[in-house]
Amino acid sequence: MGRSSIRGEGTRSRVRHDGPDDGVHDASGGRAARSGHGQRERSAPAEGGHRHGPDRHGRRGAKGGKRRVLRWAASVLALLILGTGGAGYLYYKHLNGNIRKEDLTLGDKQMADHKANAAGQTPLNILIIGSDARDSEANQKLGGAKETFGGTPLADVQMLLHLSADRSNISVVSMPRDTMLKMPKCTDPDTDEVYPAGTRPVQTNESLGRGGPGCTVAAWYELTGITIDHFMMIDFAGVVSMADAVGGVPVCVDANVHSQTGDGKGSGLKLKEGTTSIKGEQALQWLRTRYGFEDNTDLGRAKAQHQYLNSMVRELRKGTKLTDPGKLMGLAEAATSALTVDKGLDTVKKLYDLAEELKKAPTDRITMTTMPNVYGTGDLSGRVFPKPGEAEQVFRMIREDIPLDGKASKRRTPVTKDVAAPAAEIPVSVRNATGTDGLGPAQGRANTVRDQLTDAGFAKASVDSQNIEPVGRTGVLYPSADMEGDAQAVAKALGIPVSQVRKSTAVSGVVLAVGADWREDGAYPAKAAEEKTPESAGALNGANEKACMHVNPNFTF
Repeated sequence: MGRSSIRGEGTRSRVRHDGPDDGVHDASGGRAARSGHGQRERSAPAEGGHRHGPDRHGRRGAKGGKRRVLRWAASVLALLILGTGGAGYLYYKHLNGNIRKEDLTLGDKQMADHKANAAGQTPLNILIIGSDARDSEANQKLGGAKETFGGTPLADVQMLLHLSADRSNISVVSMPRDTMLKMPKCTDPDTDEVYPAGTRPVQTNESLGRGGPGCTVAAWYELTGITIDHFMMIDFAGVVSMADAVGGVPVCVDANVHSQTGDGKGSGLKLKEGTTSIKGEQALQWLRTRYGFEDNTDLGRAKAQHQYLNSMVRELRKGTKLTDPGKLMGLAEAATSALTVDKGLDTVKKLYDLAEELKKAPTDRITMTTMPNVYGTGDLSGRVFPKPGEAEQVFRMIREDIPLDGKASKRRTPVTKDVAAPAAEIPVSVRNATGTDGLGPAQGRANTVRDQLTDAGFAKASVDSQNIEPVGRTGVLYPSADMEGDAQAVAKALGIPVSQVRKSTAVSGVVLAVGADWREDGAYPAKAAEEKTPESAGALNGANEKACMHVNPNFTF
């Protein structure tokens, strides 16, 4: 077997491996740590979500905005803000100054615009990233593994949170950190260093070391086609401070568990069978535990993270913690100090507005899932790959705003104001982009699909065979708004979901790129009417209080 970058399973250049605390090691030292708590400078304290001036809103209007922002902490800061407005404004600036910001995406592919429904609503997609950086004394104490101090951090937790357009439900999809992907081209915004697109798959957690969290966002978009609106990144110390501020969160194990191996690996988590309220460092141990849960892989760890997050949401929504002044102020301090966010979430007001949107989805409409996956073989044994068909089904449901909990959505078919021309007058170029990492393009696919379009009345359909870049998902591209209706007409004729119709500056007319998801003859396989989440996604409902982690029998006491 070839060398592996899985923790405790060998050594591979630039990828870190298991240490005494279930952390990761860097075989080469790597670049300077990047987590928002170390090398990267803090942005200057912001004056609010945008600049206010007397020519627009005036000084009084600006202060009023700040005061409205702080109403989320009214029970704590009412006297401070309303009684002494100046002090409240200074505290607002202080919280803004805590927040660290970075670019949303470092990739060279522009993310598609959201498709609004008939009510004008659009969904929100937020990528949650957990960094394993050892770039501060606090992180080094929690992370251990001295040989990793100051090394390149890895994005060891990656969860995409999708808030539906109608705000009725939330879906979360975790990607195991061992997932093998080809990295997109990314450019470091600080150094202008360019990381070229990868030619071979590497673990998805390496994306963070290619310029920062914006590259993790680019990698997700490359794989899923899901437009990401924001990211939030947190490191070890941030998890502990947030867990302490939130207070105890109940978790359950079906047997005594001790995450510790004979050679010193493991998170150190030690709990007795049943339900225990955890916080602080113990919460971090729970979230990092791999050895001790399920099959001792990152898949079990993702399930434990889902249970913790669901339980935390239930605790917060009980409201008891939000009526204690000290706890609420501590939560505000911890949240703003712990997070690195994209520049679209760079103020307390914006974070508050986002929280208000998330609160609209009830707990029983929160669904936690893991990307359907399969294990590799041979030299890639133990590595994780997206499960053909089923992973794309989950991604497509997110793209099309279909709830993962199986309940009917209130969404409506997106419409465009651009009226399509008659099918016979719409020129369409068809590309065979069905190639994959292991397979060349499927023979004759462009000609076959061109014939399907011709049969549907698109007399000007033609084949484009010049410099075709493979794509995983079939899509219809158009260059400008006046061709959107034409592009949607092409998609409708072939049963391609309208969410896969997008604007692109790389084309000059309507282009149909037949992707790897349509290598076989027949109708397009991903019908928009399919709304079932694959069982392999392991869906967990946010209101399920009986969820309990299965303990691996080799890690009980």
